Amino acid sequence: MTTLVVVKKDGIAALAADTLTKWGSLKESAKYVVNHGKILHVGDSLVAVTGYSTFLLILRDYFSHADAAPDLSNVHTIFRTWQALHAALKEQYFLQAGEDKEDDLESSQIDVLIANPRGIFGVAEHRSVQEFARFYAYGSGAELALGALYALYDTPLSAEAIARKAIEAAAEFDDRTGLPVEVKSLQLLS
Repeated sequence: MTTLVVVKKDGIAALAADTLTKWGSLKESAKYVVNHGKILHVGDSLVAVTGYSTFLLILRDYFSHADAAPDLSNVHTIFRTWQALHAALKEQYFLQAGEDKEDDLESSQIDVLIANPRGIFGVAEHRSVQEFARFYAYGSGAELALGALYALYDTPLSAEAIARKAIEAAAEFDDRTGLPVEVKSLQLLS
């Protein structure tokens, strides 16, 4: 699994991710895996991905073959982009529909956090999209990271420093989150 956080503070949006890959009990750290990053650039947005490591490759491939950079500027346009992505996941990338009949909607099986000049957003596995005012976290260490984000947000630390510390807190206590931390940031529109 993984842990991702996004923070918006003082005109900066920061996105952070751990760099550990796990296959059952096998850990593959950044020390051994060259392509360990979980954050990608999509147009003017930063996108971080949870779930199977294959999903990062899929998103990179899908967005690199788009006729134009997708519009990830607000909840509605992100939702529309993810609806099209879900169709492509099934048709081009062989996503298998879940067997869980309790779900009312088919899962895309990934959660992502997005940062761009217009704000910070999250897309959950059933394609629900939220815009966040201050911060949020997804992944196996999300509860730990959220506690750290809450405790650190009103301190003098920058968005980048808060994001880094939240991932470090998750890595300290969650066995599916590992260091080093990858952090990327951008300027928000005023």
